Amino acid sequence: MVRFFKPQGIPLAQLKESVVTEDGLEAIRLADVEGLYHDEAARRMGVSRATFGRVLESARRAVGDAITGGKALRIEGGNVEVVRQMPGTGFGRFRGRRGWGRR
Repeated sequence: MVRFFKPQGIPLAQLKESVVTEDGLEAIRLADVEGLYHDEAARRMGVSRATFGRVLESARRAVGDAITGGKALRIEGGNVEVVRQMPGTGFGRFRGRRGWGRR
C-alpha cells in the first residue's frame, strides 16, 4: 500500500518525493500525537529505545523535507505488516520488528 500527501494544486507527476516508512509514521504517531516518552513508544513498537529514536529522527526528517521543500510525501513499506485494517481509516493492527501493536 502506497499513500501520498502532496502540495495542493500541483500534479503528483511534477513533484519530487520524500519517503517515510510505515514504522516511521507509527513512531511519529506515538511520540508526537500520543505524546509518549521514547521508552514507552519503543516498548509498544517492540524495538529498543535507540532504534525508536533513529526511526523517529528519520521520519521527522522526511516529513520536514517534504513540507519545507514543497515535495510529495510518500508513505510506504518499513518493517511492519498490517494484519487487520480498520475500514476507511488506513489503520489497523500491525506487526513491528519484534511485537504487535495498534495503528
